[in-house]
Amino acid sequence: MAANMSLTKNPMPSQEPEVRAHNFSEVALGYDEATALDEAARCLGCKAMPCVSGCPVNIHIPEFIAKVKECDFEGAYQVIAQASSLPAVCGRVCPQESQCEALCVRGKKGDPVGIGRLERFVADWHNDHATEAPVRPAPNGHKVAVVGSGPSGLTCAGDLAKKGYAVTVFEALHLAGGVLVYGIPEFRLPKAIVQKEVDTLKALGVDIQTNVVVGKTITIDELFEDGYEAVFVGSGAGLPNFMGIPGESLKGVYSANEFLTRSNLMKAYKDDSATPIWKGGKVVVVGGGNVAMDAARTALRLGAEVSIVYRRSMEELPARREEVEHAQEEGIEFKLLNNPVRILGYQNPDDPRDPKNGCVTAVECIRMELGEPDEKGRRRPVEIPGSEFVMDTDVVIIAIGTSPNPLIKNTTAGLEVNRRGGIIVQEETGATSKPGVYAGGDAVTGAATVILAMGAGKTAAKAIDEALSK
Repeated sequence: MAANMSLTKNPMPSQEPEVRAHNFSEVALGYDEATALDEAARCLGCKAMPCVSGCPVNIHIPEFIAKVKECDFEGAYQVIAQASSLPAVCGRVCPQESQCEALCVRGKKGDPVGIGRLERFVADWHNDHATEAPVRPAPNGHKVAVVGSGPSGLTCAGDLAKKGYAVTVFEALHLAGGVLVYGIPEFRLPKAIVQKEVDTLKALGVDIQTNVVVGKTITIDELFEDGYEAVFVGSGAGLPNFMGIPGESLKGVYSANEFLTRSNLMKAYKDDSATPIWKGGKVVVVGGGNVAMDAARTALRLGAEVSIVYRRSMEELPARREEVEHAQEEGIEFKLLNNPVRILGYQNPDDPRDPKNGCVTAVECIRMELGEPDEKGRRRPVEIPGSEFVMDTDVVIIAIGTSPNPLIKNTTAGLEVNRRGGIIVQEETGATSKPGVYAGGDAVTGAATVILAMGAGKTAAKAIDEALSK
């Protein structure tokens, strides 16, 4: 196949902004076969493979792209599947631009190869064409428990199942997938895609038990008593952070977690949903990360006029560029270098039964300017005295991060955590201070990316296998 020396990657087909802003169908439509072949031809097949070192799960990227060039799409999938348990998910939500694609040689003089777009194409091709179930390995006689069915838990479970371990995943909610089902909207990651990946793991022999809250329904110590030889904790970071400003207890103030869970997991966006959620009106989303973009774009699709308030400038905005551009195209307003200081509400002391009492009416913000860099190298936002102003709104969604839920820590003796509540682990193994217990993903780091959580799940699975197979 002739090399494609174009300096630009093939664009991702997508719904038009004026159409997608009113539906929950997937925005990005994916490459067709001809486009995938054209993009694969841009890969130089570097022997040094710098892109692989940028991938947290070390997918053999040039090898899978070489299979694409040969039109061996199933072979390409099998290469990816050797390293990743969630190819169709990663092809959609992984920040390739700051990882594998950031190290692509083609990116030195133009766009890098569209590695993520090719991964999505290959995974979708497999899901559309594969007819044979994965071969279940012979049991090796060992039993491992996984707490949480998010990306780190599913990855750990998949890697161990491929080696013959009897793996049981305990999930607190009624569906498996963790943040993939409750946090990421349908228009970015269709839930059918997540279910397909979960079904693949089940076919490998992974037992997934839902509605089990480890720390309440059963403790980690009781799991060991039940014969599990190791436990991996991938319980995520589902405890929302708030700003601590006046008015956060008013009706109409959501954490992004609650807002997105109601919409994504409980399908509140559907007309026949039994789960209430705010629709229409004015919505202010506070924050600048991917979760803030997801909350804002969800509110927009529910009929609202949406503004994002972020205390730094566009240059410091941490969300993926693609998500920011999509939000802007869809008509979401970005009010940068501003920060809320108070949320205002309606009060009618003459009629305490007035249903509007305690409801949000506005948010007071103060303008900011960028000062000296902080410990992470980002310029610190500084308030401009006397610059306060008020924005009318019906809803405020706080999207400034999450912390690990303290339930596991509080019910597991001997498990050390840091001051933010993250479980302390050995970086090379994921081992915790409690023998036989490993951890990874957001439960350790706080809110981070799907692919980093997957990398932690792989690290722990390798360490568990080495410990139990001695």
